[in-house]
Amino acid sequence: MKKIILSLTFSLLCFGQAHAETQWSSYSLTYLNGSDYEVGDPDREVLTFEYAAGTSWGSLFTFFDRLESSNGFTETYGEFSPRVRMMSFDEGGFLQAISASGTIEVGQGFTHYLYGIGSDWSVPGFSYFNVDLYRRNNDGGESNWQTTVVWGIPFAIGNSKWLYDGFMDWTSEVDDDNRAASMNLTSQLKWDIGHHFGMSTPLYVGVEYVYWTNKFGIDGVDERNANLLVKWHL
Repeated sequence: MKKIILSLTFSLLCFGQAHAETQWSSYSLTYLNGSDYEVGDPDREVLTFEYAAGTSWGSLFTFFDRLESSNGFTETYGEFSPRVRMMSFDEGGFLQAISASGTIEVGQGFTHYLYGIGSDWSVPGFSYFNVDLYRRNNDGGESNWQTTVVWGIPFAIGNSKWLYDGFMDWTSEVDDDNRAASMNLTSQLKWDIGHHFGMSTPLYVGVEYVYWTNKFGIDGVDERNANLLVKWHL
């Protein structure tokens, strides 16, 4: 019954997005290469497709990762995250909007559903700063809580354009599954080399750094992982 209710909830969120006017959208491809991954082979390449859009009803973000390890192991993982705006506030205020938010996490052999409340904040120097509070319905396990923070900080050094952005996921422990509380802070520092060469869309080069404590809820498995990054906005 719970999965039926969650499926109906996501259908309503997606219905709202499908009938919304798109105000902006962005497609991108990212290549990552790192050698300090935990849980499995430490050497991996990752190709990520991302789509983000702002609509008259809210926003949508989705991505798919294709991971290839040096030992030949491959994995595909994706997330689909609609947010439907429920309340908007004065543009001059700190709190900008409250939304109904959800995420579907799909990997090999599992599908997790997250549902909750999202908020958009106006923070000086940030192009966006969003906070979501979720209840996680974990496939094959007990439910728990998650807080997600995402941000973007554009800045310039001389004539060059830079972007520092990322996310933080904190998830609570799950006693019945022996999963510890986990914190994943992943950020990217990127130079828009496309702007330097007069390209019409950003082409970033830079570094992604993953600071992940108790990865996947495994107590004591801590990932500190720097990746070389190339990201092209199509």
